[in-house]
Amino acid sequence: MSETQAASRAKRVAVIVTEYRFNSHADVILGRLLGDFDYKPRIQVASLYTDQVPDNDMSREAAERNRIPIYSTIEETIRYAHEQGGLDGVVIIGEHGDYPEDEKGRKHYPRRRLLEETLKSLDELELRIPIFSDKHFAYQIEDTVWMYEELRKRDIPFLGGSSIPHAPYVPAFDVNKLKDAKEILVLSYSTIVEAYGYHGLELLQSLAEKRAGGETGVRSVSALEGEEVWEAMDRKEWPEDLLLSSLNIVKEDSGNVHPRERGETPWLFIVDYEDGTKGYVFQQNTVSEQWRFAFRDGHGEVVSAISFSELARPFGHFETLTRIVEDFVISGTEPFPAERVLMSSGLINYVMDALHEHKKLETLALRIHY
Repeated sequence: MSETQAASRAKRVAVIVTEYRFNSHADVILGRLLGDFDYKPRIQVASLYTDQVPDNDMSREAAERNRIPIYSTIEETIRYAHEQGGLDGVVIIGEHGDYPEDEKGRKHYPRRRLLEETLKSLDELELRIPIFSDKHFAYQIEDTVWMYEELRKRDIPFLGGSSIPHAPYVPAFDVNKLKDAKEILVLSYSTIVEAYGYHGLELLQSLAEKRAGGETGVRSVSALEGEEVWEAMDRKEWPEDLLLSSLNIVKEDSGNVHPRERGETPWLFIVDYEDGTKGYVFQQNTVSEQWRFAFRDGHGEVVSAISFSELARPFGHFETLTRIVEDFVISGTEPFPAERVLMSSGLINYVMDALHEHKKLETLALRIHY
């Protein structure tokens, strides 16, 4: 194919997923790239790999309907797309599927393996094209650092993370107020600590990196569970007023009930930044249906907002994410620093370790600047 022909056609991607079933991340991202949800895709899915095929699989019907080949290996998936029309990007959706969970509560999604096989295939074809990988890098810090370093070594444009930091703030506020933020608290929900805690930490990092001078790194993390959360609050070791401020933006069915009175297990993640800024993620099962946050600026003013995501299909926040993925593949330009994905991935890795070990952990891999 000539350069002129390549420039005139739609950008083509190989898509690699753990599973594709109703309401999975593959459904709401890949489904949009296939024209579902009344979405008008701007890039073309050239080939597909599914790591698992559950009983309620949607991939085979969707592939047949859209005349997209499914291959049994990532290498074949990438090579076919490259040789049969050209390959401009890779979309990896390593979320959902039947994978083991360990004693720390970490789900062993094979995200490192999916990326490692992708990079091996691209190396063999001498391709350097944009890669999107959904959510955090991996379930353990060693894999997280490896994935980030392998991408940077190859100078491959990378986009990762979830839809939550891209959801609109309600109410809107002047983001310049974050430049001198001293304390930031994010409210998360669910009893699935790793998956939903990651969203909270990713939202925290997307806010914290807006401090004047940019990100200077994280020194340590700690994690509390159950009654020790309230005991630490009583000792004023974390800001109860920011928690209550985040809840007072838009009240839900829980009304004015203090989270302490809800009878549900709370978790608290504490992030100590190198510059003295303090970050917190408070998580409790039904405390909210949205991710919320509040922060205190250098003048002591408290600002609160909701990261507004849709609670039911068609999950409009995934349309926002899909458009960001398309823009990324088309332009080849990272919409935000990949270091945010490294930082937020590393934070959930260290937090899950800290929760299991019941102690504060130094975060040597996260002492980075960007």
